[in-house]
Amino acid sequence: MREKGRRADWMAIAAGLALGISFVWHGMYGFSGGVLFVLGLGVIMAAVVSLTRPGALSGEIAVLAIGVLVFAMPWLLGYTHLAPAAWTAWIIGAAIAVLGAYGLVRARQTRRRDPDSVWSAHVNEIPT
Repeated sequence: MREKGRRADWMAIAAGLALGISFVWHGMYGFSGGVLFVLGLGVIMAAVVSLTRPGALSGEIAVLAIGVLVFAMPWLLGYTHLAPAAWTAWIIGAAIAVLGAYGLVRARQTRRRDPDSVWSAHVNEIPT
Protein backbone atom coordinates (compact mmCIF):
# COMPACT_ATOMS: atom_id res chain seq x y z
CA MET A 1 0.00 0.00 0.00
CA ARG A 2 1.38 3.37 -1.03
CA GLU A 3 1.69 6.12 1.57
CA LYS A 4 -0.56 9.13 0.94
CA GLY A 5 1.92 12.00 1.05
CA ARG A 6 5.11 12.50 2.97
CA ARG A 7 5.05 12.40 6.74
CA ALA A 8 6.89 15.72 6.86
CA ASP A 9 3.96 17.37 5.07
CA TRP A 10 1.45 15.86 7.49
CA MET A 11 3.62 17.01 10.39
CA ALA A 12 3.77 20.51 8.86
CA ILE A 13 -0.04 20.54 8.74
CA ALA A 14 -0.13 19.59 12.43
CA ALA A 15 2.44 22.29 13.28
CA GLY A 16 0.47 24.87 11.30
CA LEU A 17 -2.66 23.90 13.18
CA ALA A 18 -0.81 24.20 16.49
CA LEU A 19 0.49 27.61 15.45
CA GLY A 20 -2.96 28.74 14.36
CA ILE A 21 -4.61 27.86 17.66
CA SER A 22 -1.62 28.77 19.85
CA PHE A 23 -3.45 31.82 21.20
CA VAL A 24 -5.39 29.38 23.40
CA TRP A 25 -2.36 28.60 25.58
CA HIS A 26 -0.33 31.81 25.39
CA GLY A 27 -3.29 34.19 25.47
CA MET A 28 -1.79 36.74 23.08
CA TYR A 29 -4.58 38.38 21.14
CA GLY A 30 -4.59 41.42 18.90
CA PHE A 31 -2.34 41.98 15.92
CA SER A 32 0.47 39.61 16.95
CA GLY A 33 -1.92 36.78 17.73
CA GLY A 34 -3.69 37.37 14.44
CA VAL A 35 -0.40 37.23 12.55
CA LEU A 36 0.42 33.87 14.13
CA PHE A 37 -3.06 32.61 13.22
CA VAL A 38 -2.68 33.71 9.58
CA LEU A 39 0.82 32.24 9.33
CA GLY A 40 -0.50 28.96 10.75
CA LEU A 41 -3.11 28.90 8.00
CA GLY A 42 -0.37 29.67 5.47
CA VAL A 43 1.65 26.68 6.65
CA ILE A 44 -1.40 24.45 6.31
CA MET A 45 -2.09 25.69 2.78
CA ALA A 46 1.53 25.29 1.68
CA ALA A 47 1.72 21.79 3.16
CA VAL A 48 -1.47 20.80 1.34
CA VAL A 49 0.15 22.01 -1.90
CA SER A 50 3.14 19.82 -1.06
CA LEU A 51 0.86 16.85 -0.45
CA THR A 52 -0.99 17.24 -3.73
CA ARG A 53 2.07 18.06 -5.86
CA PRO A 54 5.01 16.20 -4.28
CA GLY A 55 7.47 17.33 -6.95
CA ALA A 56 6.65 21.02 -6.79
CA LEU A 57 9.18 22.99 -4.79
CA SER A 58 6.90 25.98 -4.20
CA GLY A 59 4.99 24.45 -1.29
CA GLU A 60 8.15 23.37 0.50
CA ILE A 61 9.81 26.73 -0.03
CA ALA A 62 6.72 28.43 1.40
CA VAL A 63 6.77 26.16 4.48
CA LEU A 64 10.46 26.90 5.01
CA ALA A 65 9.99 30.66 4.58
CA ILE A 66 7.00 30.81 6.92
CA GLY A 67 8.92 28.77 9.50
CA VAL A 68 11.81 31.23 9.44
CA LEU A 69 9.37 34.16 9.63
CA VAL A 70 7.52 32.64 12.61
CA PHE A 71 10.84 32.07 14.36
CA ALA A 72 11.72 35.76 13.91
CA MET A 73 8.26 37.06 14.89
CA PRO A 74 9.00 37.70 18.60
CA TRP A 75 11.78 40.10 17.61
CA LEU A 76 9.95 41.63 14.66
CA LEU A 77 6.73 42.34 16.57
CA GLY A 78 8.40 42.92 19.94
CA TYR A 79 6.83 40.33 22.20
CA THR A 80 9.95 38.63 23.50
CA HIS A 81 8.93 39.66 27.04
CA LEU A 82 5.83 37.42 26.77
CA ALA A 83 7.58 34.11 27.43
CA PRO A 84 4.81 31.66 26.45
CA ALA A 85 4.12 33.40 23.14
CA ALA A 86 7.80 33.88 22.31
CA TRP A 87 8.74 30.27 23.11
CA THR A 88 5.77 29.03 21.10
CA ALA A 89 6.94 31.02 18.09
CA TRP A 90 10.54 29.92 18.48
CA ILE A 91 9.80 26.21 18.93
CA ILE A 92 7.04 25.88 16.35
CA GLY A 93 8.85 28.18 13.91
CA ALA A 94 12.04 26.13 14.12
CA ALA A 95 10.09 22.89 13.70
CA ILE A 96 8.25 24.24 10.65
CA ALA A 97 11.52 25.47 9.12
CA VAL A 98 13.17 22.09 9.64
CA LEU A 99 10.15 20.31 8.13
CA GLY A 100 10.26 22.70 5.17
CA ALA A 101 13.97 22.08 4.60
CA TYR A 102 13.52 18.32 4.82
CA GLY A 103 10.52 18.50 2.50
CA LEU A 104 12.51 20.58 0.02
CA VAL A 105 15.18 17.88 -0.18
CA ARG A 106 12.52 15.20 -0.62
CA ALA A 107 10.67 17.25 -3.26
CA ARG A 108 13.86 17.62 -5.28
CA GLN A 109 14.36 13.84 -5.15
CA THR A 110 10.76 13.28 -6.25
CA ARG A 111 11.16 15.82 -9.03
CA ARG A 112 14.20 13.99 -10.40
CA ARG A 113 12.56 10.58 -10.12
CA ASP A 114 9.11 11.56 -11.42
CA PRO A 115 9.07 14.74 -13.55
CA ASP A 116 5.28 14.42 -14.01
CA SER A 117 4.74 15.40 -10.37
CA VAL A 118 5.57 19.05 -11.05
CA TRP A 119 3.22 21.93 -11.84
CA SER A 120 4.55 22.60 -15.34
CA ALA A 121 4.20 19.00 -16.50
CA HIS A 122 0.42 19.28 -16.79
CA VAL A 123 0.03 21.32 -19.95
CA ASN A 124 -3.09 20.97 -22.05
CA GLU A 125 -1.86 20.02 -25.47
CA ILE A 126 -3.97 19.45 -28.52
CA PRO A 127 -3.27 16.01 -29.96
CA THR A 128 -2.15 16.00 -33.59
